[in-house]
Amino acid sequence: MHPDVQDDVPELDLARRASGDVDELAQAASLLDQIDRAAPHRIDTDEQNAGKGIAKLVLSLVELVRRLLERQAIRRMDAGSLTDEQIERMGQTFLRLADKLAELKVAFGLEDEDLDLGIGSIGDLTDGEDHGQHA
Repeated sequence: MHPDVQDDVPELDLARRASGDVDELAQAASLLDQIDRAAPHRIDTDEQNAGKGIAKLVLSLVELVRRLLERQAIRRMDAGSLTDEQIERMGQTFLRLADKLAELKVAFGLEDEDLDLGIGSIGDLTDGEDHGQHA
């Protein structure tokens, strides 16, 4: 890097960031193992129930990813790495996603409990931070 440019580049703690990313990947891998054990190994192939079974599995995974993304957004807000505009956009996106999930649950006759993969709280993925939310 050119010596004149170094002063303009913010210093990053890459070692801390990398270890945090590795920890998060390890936690995500553990979560995927739990999902694999909890998910049904067969989907009901009865014509009437197959669509609902697939919808249940897909919506369960979408809900899990939504929760993980929401927790990550909270951590980024707490770290001060988001602008007010980004926070507002993410909030609106999460609200629209929650509304769409609710709509799809009604369409397939599913309840919140139906989307529980039985893997416990995802709070473990947030380094013990709860932020007043329950998974």
